[in-house]
Amino acid sequence: MSSSFSSPEPLVTELRARAMALGFGSFGVTPADARPDLPEKLNQALAAGWHGDMDWMAETAERRASPKGLWPEAKSLILLGYNYGPESDPLAVLGEKSHGSISVYARNRDYHEIIKGKLKELAGLLARRSGAEVKVFVDTAPLMEKPLAEAAGLGWQGKHTVLVSREFGSWLFLGAILTSAELPVDEAGRESCGSCTRCLDVCPTNAFPAPFQLDARRCLAYLTVEHKGQIPLEFRRPMGNRIYGCDDCLAVCPWNKFASVSREAKLRARDELERPALADLVQLDDAAFRQLFAGSPIKRIGLGRFLRNVLIAIGNSDDQSLVPLVEARLDDPDPLVRGAAIWALRRLDPTRAAALRLAYQARESDSSVASEWSVDIA
Repeated sequence: MSSSFSSPEPLVTELRARAMALGFGSFGVTPADARPDLPEKLNQALAAGWHGDMDWMAETAERRASPKGLWPEAKSLILLGYNYGPESDPLAVLGEKSHGSISVYARNRDYHEIIKGKLKELAGLLARRSGAEVKVFVDTAPLMEKPLAEAAGLGWQGKHTVLVSREFGSWLFLGAILTSAELPVDEAGRESCGSCTRCLDVCPTNAFPAPFQLDARRCLAYLTVEHKGQIPLEFRRPMGNRIYGCDDCLAVCPWNKFASVSREAKLRARDELERPALADLVQLDDAAFRQLFAGSPIKRIGLGRFLRNVLIAIGNSDDQSLVPLVEARLDDPDPLVRGAAIWALRRLDPTRAAALRLAYQARESDSSVASEWSVDIA
């Protein structure tokens, strides 16, 4: 049975007002079983292998397919959007090859930390007013927030699969509150992309098999963050100087013209992460890495994967002054870093790479790293 209380409409009005006061720009309610099509869509994506090596998606598929699979007692789902619109064009730095491009969402504190506290406060208000049970989620539980946010009227999933809002474009963090209370629901969002294909056309790695479908194995946001091995060869040059995430498909969305710059100071980009110099980043040790990215989602990928990304960016930089810094990483204890350093050196200075090849190959214990001296990098 759902929790019973009088006049749910005034409660939702109070919750909506409180959400706005907490900084959320969007608020919507949908039944917990609003998207019966999700299991089929999820299973198709998993069967196609689009999740790459994110094995947790397959392992949690049964719970992920429906909020009621995650929590059978759930009756309603509140979805909230938090604007993180950037102050300037995030794609401008792509033309500055000696600097790194970091996705807008990662240029300051981890948004999970910022939003979760606000969601807990809102959920606490709901629990006190209704006596209902509540559960809070911010992108870390098996919940398909984007299609559910569409069902709650926050916007629609665009052709790039990201939620698009009429008010905030493609720049919304999503959070959710599941509750045993039965709340009045909002009208679902309607897809309004029309004939526009800008997000699909701009993708540097052709990660969209079709509109509204994403193959994560080809997506730089996945490859630079979730992927644990070397960046596949075919994606290294298209990666350019993107060292964490990829904003291309979000940044070109025409609906962004209605998005305001985030007013929340905690989400404003840190100056040192707007366009960090690759020369500085490639010299980070573990302590300096942790200090620079304290409180940032970037810290979660660890120094090895981060340096892998930085070295690929250096290999694409055409900046000969970075050769000594790349060469210094050929002896790095992490094979992921050594392999990326070899590729970067071969791209920047083929003559120097040829001179070092035999000596380094002879003492290399990792076969995948050794192979980097001879793979085709054209």
